[in-house]
Amino acid sequence: MNTIILTVFFLTVLLRLVSMVISGINERKLKKMGAVEYGKRNSMFLIVAHILFYLSCITEGALKGAFFYDNISYAGLAIFVASVAVLYYVIYSIRHIWTLKLILAPPGYHTINKSALFRIVRHPNYYLSVIPELVGFAIFFHAWGTLLIGMAIYLIPLVNRIREEEKVMKLEFNDY
Repeated sequence: MNTIILTVFFLTVLLRLVSMVISGINERKLKKMGAVEYGKRNSMFLIVAHILFYLSCITEGALKGAFFYDNISYAGLAIFVASVAVLYYVIYSIRHIWTLKLILAPPGYHTINKSALFRIVRHPNYYLSVIPELVGFAIFFHAWGTLLIGMAIYLIPLVNRIREEEKVMKLEFNDY
């Protein structure tokens, strides 16, 4: 059973890495079209914070000897898998304009998604994917210190990103 859990975990991590490739492809296409990137420094802080959060969870889990066979790890894995599923739904929903960075496509190419998910949850990528992803990852590794301290640190650039995104979208779109 331990092998199955670890296989599911690593496949989900692989899917998360694939999302980074999708982001890079979309970013290059958007920039070729004249898209504008906002909050570059904050995006870099988010990327670094994300990587450090992952590494801290893995380190804390290894030091504690987390064995990934208890209900706590199962719960963390379920949250993590669900968050990656939501991520791919968001990517599917906004397709070619989805990136890890705050990039606004040229006028006429960038539209506001008004589906039920985006109306109910203002930023589903952050609230239903990124935050649960980190929580699930930490729980999977029993990384309680990282969950508390690392999440508090991570929320600083994430809140900045959400504020920047809100500001940019309100300036660019009348119906936002």
